Amino acid sequence: MALLSRVFNANTFRQYALMLIGCLIGAASYPLFLEPNHIAPGGLTGVTMILNYYFAVPIGLGSLVLNIPLIILGWRLIGARFILRTVLATVLFSVLIDLMNFEPLSLDPMLAAVFGGVMLGFGLALIIRGNATTGGTDLLARIVHHRQRAISIGSFLFAFDLAVILLAWLFMSVQHALYAIVCVFVSAKVLDQALLGIGTDKACYVISREPDRIAKRVMDELERGVTVLNASGAYSGREFKMLLSIVGRLETVKIKQIVQEEDPQAFMFITDTHETLGEGFRKLTGEEI
Repeated sequence: MALLSRVFNANTFRQYALMLIGCLIGAASYPLFLEPNHIAPGGLTGVTMILNYYFAVPIGLGSLVLNIPLIILGWRLIGARFILRTVLATVLFSVLIDLMNFEPLSLDPMLAAVFGGVMLGFGLALIIRGNATTGGTDLLARIVHHRQRAISIGSFLFAFDLAVILLAWLFMSVQHALYAIVCVFVSAKVLDQALLGIGTDKACYVISREPDRIAKRVMDELERGVTVLNASGAYSGREFKMLLSIVGRLETVKIKQIVQEEDPQAFMFITDTHETLGEGFRKLTGEEI
């Protein structure tokens, strides 16, 4: 019981640390790249960027004000456990945007859209790994989906970001809208990669007439596990064994050599793995994402 308590406390501390680091990185993207170039990266902060462009409304404060009614509504509909972390992340993220008085690293809008999107996406990924969000459209999407199940969260987020980009087009300029599209695209890609993993490991599938010999050599020479899958050909109806082994990127050369030596007529395909967890790879932590 004591061990379980220590693991839980350590995991909770890790999640809050990820949330803090994510807020620092994501918030820094605004003074360093987005704000000086007037790039609206979608969401509620994109709306406040447009307000800042016209009325000099502080981006962090404006975003926090827009989030307050959503947080109250989300508290009532979704529950306190998720909302508590979201409140902390939202307040911290908003305050840091206004407190960080960094000099901009680039006044080139394209560079700012790309690198601002990278920082923002990576920061948001860390916040999500910390089992929180920064409120905004993510929380609004959850509320709408809670009321209207037919509207998916992803569809709502896409529609809202599109609306913000159209507002940037109407109230700022076409160029600002185009840079916003680049920023939203880059941040979404970085967010996905940071959540799913870089994909340095490879999943190797082998269909061969010599599955036992290939499996033995992979286990002996590469010291990697092999899973035997029962399969059958749709055309021939013949049953056979298909091998699956997860290896490091540099080990694919060796496993291809083994297959070629044991059965030159074998069929093999290799795919990326986003994240490999468990024995022989990274520890399976069971963190919530």
